[in-house]
Amino acid sequence: MSDFSVAALRSVEITTPHPTASVDFYTGVWGLDVAAEADGTVYLAATGGDFHVLELTPGETTSLRKVSFRTRSREDLHRLFERTRRAGCEVVSVPAPSPAPSGGENFVVREPQGCAMEFVHGDRTKAARVVADRPERLAHVNINSVDVEKLAAFYQETLGFRLSDRSKLMAFLCCNSDHHAVVLAEAPRNGLNHVAFLMPDLESVMRGSGRMLDHGYPIGWGVGRHGPGDNVFAYFVDPTGAVIEYTAEVLQIDDSYVAKGPGDWVWPPGRTDQWGIAPPKSDACKTAQLAVPFTTARA
Repeated sequence: MSDFSVAALRSVEITTPHPTASVDFYTGVWGLDVAAEADGTVYLAATGGDFHVLELTPGETTSLRKVSFRTRSREDLHRLFERTRRAGCEVVSVPAPSPAPSGGENFVVREPQGCAMEFVHGDRTKAARVVADRPERLAHVNINSVDVEKLAAFYQETLGFRLSDRSKLMAFLCCNSDHHAVVLAEAPRNGLNHVAFLMPDLESVMRGSGRMLDHGYPIGWGVGRHGPGDNVFAYFVDPTGAVIEYTAEVLQIDDSYVAKGPGDWVWPPGRTDQWGIAPPKSDACKTAQLAVPFTTARA
């Protein structure tokens, strides 16, 4: 596979006006565990090797505070810092020991369209385990963009990602063998579209979705199978208005994979997924996918 500087998507940080209720939801219903708490932020872990995959920080509104990526080496971390700085990113913090419980060395910048991005190396990990019905790690983050082509170019030219597919409205970008770690969606405003959590298999997506329904959270879109990435999906809206996804069976690719274009990803009228069984996305889900901005304060 291509020699990427970024090894993987690691975590996201979301602000919530109801931190206690958000923690209760993500631990009691969604399937995460509390890994640590520091300075008001709660760090939540999945069952995989990452110390945490989600940070919940108190805030006046729901917003995306940052997206965090792990680099392959310390040298890659420092090279990326120089490249992002030269690309005109706002520097929030320079490479230094991270104050978070996960440790390691990190830096934070804000990319040209406003999303804060953390890059970390040497952070703590844990023994991975597989638990049916519970997320293993993050699968991807979907970012709304008013200029997908410009932002996709930044990810490729500055961060070293590769375009794996391009549909009419979305650019799919990879940094390892997963078909995509980042998706950029054409939208009228910049912000968070949704966060996807990888489940062990299709059965886990189905059972996790059933658990959400049992707790009063309707499926916003799905269950179905996407085109680009070939992954199974089920979308929900969390209690504070962020869209989250259970997914599984993400397509694995290598350098021989040829990116397809918008003309290759066209469904018959009325169909929204490969299987043809997913009903149209709910209005509540559509609204929520455009409602979560980037945090404007320094990350």
